[in-house]
Amino acid sequence: MSEDINQLQDEIIEEFEGFDDWMDRYAYIIELGNAMPPLDEKFKTADNLIDGCQSRVWLQADYADGVITFQADSDALIVKGIVSMVVRVLSGHTPQEILDADLYFIERIGLREHLSPTRSNGLLAMVKQARAYALAFNSLSRS
Repeated sequence: MSEDINQLQDEIIEEFEGFDDWMDRYAYIIELGNAMPPLDEKFKTADNLIDGCQSRVWLQADYADGVITFQADSDALIVKGIVSMVVRVLSGHTPQEILDADLYFIERIGLREHLSPTRSNGLLAMVKQARAYALAFNSLSRS
């Protein structure tokens, strides 16, 4: 498994260690979302909309040269920040690396316990959708 995914997760964990309180962490999550390039309107389709999220979240995946590149957007500030971290960690990796990845950063930064149940479900839906793309592209690369 690629060190890269774990290195990216470790970077995020390190960034969050600099914040003592959750209001600062939420502000940083919003900042991450705002820093993410906007998703082209042509990708804001029903096919790219993630089921299971209370707010609208789109996840676009492209497969080229053996790696998947993700782009995303959301109409909710905190959710956009959350999906930006998922994109940052998983984008640019092979389908197999994504399928094999243990996304421990979610627990380590305390995100799961500080999200509302609906946002937590949405986060799981984002990861599930990214893995579904990886599974589909993995099948394509083997055929």
